[in-house]
Amino acid sequence: MTQAGRQGSPRNSSGRKGPERKSAGSAGRGAPSPRGGGFGAGQRDFSKGGDRPYKAPKPREERFIDPDEAAAAQAGRPAAGDWKSGAKPAARKPGARKPGAGKAPGTPGAPKAKPRSAAAKTFGTRAFGGERFGQNLGAVRKPSRKRGPSGPVPQSELHDADGVRLQKVMAQAGVASRRVCEEMIAEGRVEVDGQVVTELGVRVDPKTSVIHVDGLRIQLDESLVYMVFNKPKGVVSTMEDPDGRPCISDFVRNTHGERLFHVGRLDVATEGLLLLTNDGELANRLTHPSYEVPKTYLVQVRGPFPQGIGAQLKAGVELEDGFASVDSFKLVDSTPGHVLIEVVLHSGKNRIVRRLFDAVGFPVLRLVRVKVGPIGLGDQRQGSIRNLGKQEVGHLLASVGL
Repeated sequence: MTQAGRQGSPRNSSGRKGPERKSAGSAGRGAPSPRGGGFGAGQRDFSKGGDRPYKAPKPREERFIDPDEAAAAQAGRPAAGDWKSGAKPAARKPGARKPGAGKAPGTPGAPKAKPRSAAAKTFGTRAFGGERFGQNLGAVRKPSRKRGPSGPVPQSELHDADGVRLQKVMAQAGVASRRVCEEMIAEGRVEVDGQVVTELGVRVDPKTSVIHVDGLRIQLDESLVYMVFNKPKGVVSTMEDPDGRPCISDFVRNTHGERLFHVGRLDVATEGLLLLTNDGELANRLTHPSYEVPKTYLVQVRGPFPQGIGAQLKAGVELEDGFASVDSFKLVDSTPGHVLIEVVLHSGKNRIVRRLFDAVGFPVLRLVRVKVGPIGLGDQRQGSIRNLGKQEVGHLLASVGL
């Protein structure tokens, strides 16, 4: 087919309107050629099996709905004359014929909304459920503190006439809306000073009361700061260094004049998570051995790594200051010449991870702490500092019984 023929085809016109066709009796491009019954340039012989000419689609007709077929479909049986084919009746839209289906919600006669599932209800009404800041850590699994009595407590025992309503204190702390906070109180999910409160109207003192929702401590003191610092290699774990080496204060830009403490230490060559806060009680509990706060590290050593070393580290290795062991040991990745291992331990001794691996004959090439208690480093870049979300603070406080 010639180029001219392709250009003349209606399918290859690229949406451009071609020249109008002339009538059959007039001489034009569509008239037979005097040479022998052929067609002129730019025309195709559609009678020989070529492409068919373009035809405009017919307008769609509305489907006729037979009342008998509609009644049969509603009854769940095939329509008359259609029982032989075995075709299933068309499924109608659920709730389309219910009384009040067309009325707006909330108006008289409108159908009531279906209750949400338990999972959706739990997610929507959990403490700090609408918070977009920080990481979502879910519910508190095993709070170490002792819960108060499960039964209702008289309002007079916790009521403070000069205080603020409990649901208002919760709403101002970012737990949820005031209406949802009232529902939490009625469901017995709120504790004040270790006692469950189920009555509305209780007033509390925000400065002295300790409030928990679903096991999460609500921090009402706005002056307390909680931060996570991803320490790079070569930075000293101090706020000031007399030798002029890089330290934590070089990365802290805005603390509103608050003095921060670094929870624990990381040696100069170790990278990763370091908590910063001005909450002295929390810092003391996180570093105290009796609370056994777990810490997760990624350890890189030279491979291959023989079997049995992990069991040896879990059983315990004798060091110069006594026996030490890891709580968990997992091989993460293995490449030619290098092995990446994840270990979890609660000991806070100086350079404990490096000394453990030195004792089994595999010196540490690179060490990164990725988690302390429930707080993880995630995808936070090195050298950056971020504030903890209120849900993260609640989990951190619950991990040490606060």
